Amino acid sequence: MAQPALDGVRLVAATLPGHAGAPPLADCGIESCAAVTAELAAAVGADVVVGFSIGASVAAEMVTSGAFTGPVVLLGISLSSADEPAFFHALVGLGRVLGGLPATLLARGAESMLRRASLTAERRDELRADFRRNDSAVMRLILAQYVRWLRQDRRRAERLCRAGAPTWIVHAEKGDGGLTGAERSTLAACPNVRLVTIPGSVFLLPVEAPGPVAAAIGEAVAVGRRP
Repeated sequence: MAQPALDGVRLVAATLPGHAGAPPLADCGIESCAAVTAELAAAVGADVVVGFSIGASVAAEMVTSGAFTGPVVLLGISLSSADEPAFFHALVGLGRVLGGLPATLLARGAESMLRRASLTAERRDELRADFRRNDSAVMRLILAQYVRWLRQDRRRAERLCRAGAPTWIVHAEKGDGGLTGAERSTLAACPNVRLVTIPGSVFLLPVEAPGPVAAAIGEAVAVGRRP
């Protein structure tokens, strides 16, 4: 938000239910999160919705369900099971047997990424504290629902295109989330979607690539404010 492209833009930062110590919903599904987030967007008069990782899935669901019709910026999103690596699906599946342990291992993996990221010590400590506020039992339920959401719709890229909302999808060449070749082709041909690929390996897009992310948000805000 300190990037020049977002000078004068007001941010309402929302922690997803069940994340970083926030109380979970009774239903941890992406659809339920999308419904309450759409209510928040309406309450604050949001012109644009931005989401990262599972937050991007929530934003995509808001658009494809018709709950939000404005511009969206989807950072590191996966649209189907094929977009997530096999080890991720295996770990989430093990949660049915091992409880919250796999979710704990994923959280530790995320923390290890912080050590490689170019951050101030203060910011790194803040993010590490957020990760450690996660309840492994709650995260197991959230991740299971996320995997279910990925599996239930193999044509989500087409639905995102048909929704007609101005959409920016930001990915790194290697990092969080991914798109299949078919999804990328569908979205590249969609007039309301812009694909942005950041070179190299980036796992925490908002933290490690603030310039390109801010540029995409700035473009979305400019579109959202037009009469």
